[in-house]
Amino acid sequence: MSGSVSGSVSRAGRAWVAMQTLVTDANDRRRVVADALDMSYIRVKALRRIAAAPMTIRELADALVIDAPYTTVVVDDLERRGLVERSVDPRDRRRRIVAVTPEGTRQAVIASRILETPPDALAALPAADLAALERIVTSLLPPSAARRPASDPGPRPGATSRSRPPDGAGSGRSRPRAR
Repeated sequence: MSGSVSGSVSRAGRAWVAMQTLVTDANDRRRVVADALDMSYIRVKALRRIAAAPMTIRELADALVIDAPYTTVVVDDLERRGLVERSVDPRDRRRRIVAVTPEGTRQAVIASRILETPPDALAALPAADLAALERIVTSLLPPSAARRPASDPGPRPGATSRSRPPDGAGSGRSRPRAR
């Protein structure tokens, strides 16, 4: 971050750092939800994606931007916990579909409540400030993210899956610690 070292950080840079601090440092809901559900945040993300719509391991890997072998490790753990189950894809018996169980749905709801609860300071802002903030932040999001409800963890990947992520994405990444 050479701009901050030289003291010439732009207004956009200061706003970006403030947003990062607000979300990841001062109000890290990822840690809160991981602790509440006693699982790593990547498992929480996977559970919420699967709760939104059943999908294959490849589709989940693409949605989480992690490699398929690590996705299998994540799904294996969620399955051991009784939160998801695998079944044969009726459209292609070679593939397995991962779906949420009733307990998985319950845990995904808890996760959503934690992740969607705004910090007290944000909730206390005047309505006009909240409206302006929502308008500005929403305008910065990709169109698919800007239009979905907060409880939706993200768009479901397309029905067709790639055998490998583009440009090696997801390969060689360090793996989050398992819990």
